[in-house]
Amino acid sequence: MKHYMKEKIDYSDSRGGVLGLARKKANRSGKGLIHVVAKKLWSYSLGTIALWIPVSNLRVMLHRLRGVKIGKGVFIGTNVVIDNAYPESIRLEDDCAVNANVTLIAHTNTYKHFKNLVDSHLDGIVVKKGAWIAIGSIVLPGVMIGEYSIVSAGSVVSKDVPPYSIVRGNPAKIVTKFPPGLIELDD
Repeated sequence: MKHYMKEKIDYSDSRGGVLGLARKKANRSGKGLIHVVAKKLWSYSLGTIALWIPVSNLRVMLHRLRGVKIGKGVFIGTNVVIDNAYPESIRLEDDCAVNANVTLIAHTNTYKHFKNLVDSHLDGIVVKKGAWIAIGSIVLPGVMIGEYSIVSAGSVVSKDVPPYSIVRGNPAKIVTKFPPGLIELDD
């Protein structure tokens, strides 16, 4: 299973603005408009607090409350943006680290004049066990960061990162692959 969430989003009728999009989501989910809007406000509020709270464990707790799937021993740095619209589409597995100023965005919302060029879509992000995303990186929709891999500082990741590798740049490219035996695991 490469990705665990993939959905094309229809933003074609933008006349209703944000409220119109919330109505569409409420109709799709079978939940009321107030429920959908309240959930978004709750998620946005928790995400905003999590940006600057000084303790990683509290940031992890706030993001879990938003719906982000987070394993054990995860580190989340300050000013980390985890998709505001669809936090439930992000999964951070055990012992991974997301350093400061990283953005994890799992959806695109194409402006109407580009709708013939680019589809709006939702495609989850998975950061596998032990992976490390260094400061200032951006991870785009549909990416899986492999086990014990490293995303170098300031990289833009638009494709999957294989396990036990280091990627760097914009777009991120593999610069090193290393054997699993180099990783020191806690017993």
